[in-house]
Amino acid sequence: MKSLYYRVFLITLAVIFVSSMLGFLASNSYYHIKLKPYNDGKLISIAEQMKSFIESDPADMERYLRNAASLGYEIYVTDGQGDSHFYGKSFRERDLDKEDIQLVLGGDIYHGVAKFPNKPFITGFFENSLSNTVGVLVRTSAKSYALFMRPDVLLQFGELRTFFALIGLLTIVISILLFLISTRYIVKPITRLTEATKRLAQGNYNLRLTTGRRDEIGQLAEHFMTMSQELERVDLARQQFVSNVSHEIQSPLTSIQGFAKVLAQGDLAQEERQQYASIVEAESRHLSMLSKQLLLLSTLEQGEEALNKKPIILRGHIRQAVEMLQWQLEEKQLLLKLSIPESVSVHGDEVLLMQVWTNLLSNAVNHIPPGRSIEVAAEALQAHTRIVISDTGEGIAPEHLPFLFDRFYRVDRARERASGRTGLGLAIVKKIVQLHEGTIEVSSAPGTGTSFTITLPKL
Repeated sequence: MKSLYYRVFLITLAVIFVSSMLGFLASNSYYHIKLKPYNDGKLISIAEQMKSFIESDPADMERYLRNAASLGYEIYVTDGQGDSHFYGKSFRERDLDKEDIQLVLGGDIYHGVAKFPNKPFITGFFENSLSNTVGVLVRTSAKSYALFMRPDVLLQFGELRTFFALIGLLTIVISILLFLISTRYIVKPITRLTEATKRLAQGNYNLRLTTGRRDEIGQLAEHFMTMSQELERVDLARQQFVSNVSHEIQSPLTSIQGFAKVLAQGDLAQEERQQYASIVEAESRHLSMLSKQLLLLSTLEQGEEALNKKPIILRGHIRQAVEMLQWQLEEKQLLLKLSIPESVSVHGDEVLLMQVWTNLLSNAVNHIPPGRSIEVAAEALQAHTRIVISDTGEGIAPEHLPFLFDRFYRVDRARERASGRTGLGLAIVKKIVQLHEGTIEVSSAPGTGTSFTITLPKL
């Protein structure tokens, strides 16, 4: 497996190579489009000056052309009849057509530099070919000549080209070295994160990644530690959940087994037999309710419950939940007030939201003393609907509030267990609200009652 450090090295080389090629192609294109015509015109101007000097002093032509070649030019002179001479460094390619020679001898100017073919990987400026020249007609008293010339780039710019090539090479080499050294600054914390993930996969959640960085790598380390802490919390919650489920199932099973054993005895009085049978029935109902709520909670958490969302008129929907609790309200002489306008609606699943109202109202009915009151109020906000279910009961101590929505959590464990309640109701309520992209909050204090505030989207 290739390491990240090795991959960065290869990517660095690839980037340098690709950028160098693109830079070369762009520069070469600029030469062919902009600089080539300009260079052609400049060379023709120099050739015209050579022509003027030679024509003014034809006897000194040979010495003048040698001196011009020594100053950095490659020159070819021909009369088109076999009398040809080269001055300066020889051309790499002697590819000049006879038609071009006759063209110059006829009095025209040869624009070989301007007409040099555009080639992606050949820079015309450095192409030492006879066709890559400019040509002018030179007339002497004896005969006429076609003079072709171009600059000797190696003579004029050889040291400068070597200088810039050395600068470019050293820049690339030093850049690679510095980049690889600096890459360790990036790769090292990622390597530590990799080791931390291995320990995390082995169940070791107590991880500490020390980093003072405030960039993306530092944020990743912080988020990783947060994830580790959350996984630890989830794992502890899972263990606690398994323990609670085992306890919740074991207690009624022990009762059922014990009383079933007693019922198997034939010398029990009829009254005792009925009493024990009612206990077995109550514990069986508790197990049935527990299994149903566990299945529902598991289904909701796995996202398997397909929400059948539609607009719901809130007042009528909550009134149905109230009607199911009517006999309990009358038995405890509780006053229930609905402050819900007819126009207020929510967008949600009727069946699941009915469980929300039923759970919250049932909790209020079971926990407040007789003669108290419950109020359900709702108001339409801009994009949401807010529902508040409050009671005038004894309230809940502040230390219990953070755990109310935890599974199997009971404020009064003895009383709740005796009532047959499972402690899963509020956990189910919170999950249903979250599936509807809503929120639920609770506020309470001893002696002031309890309020649950739910916010649900309208559409």
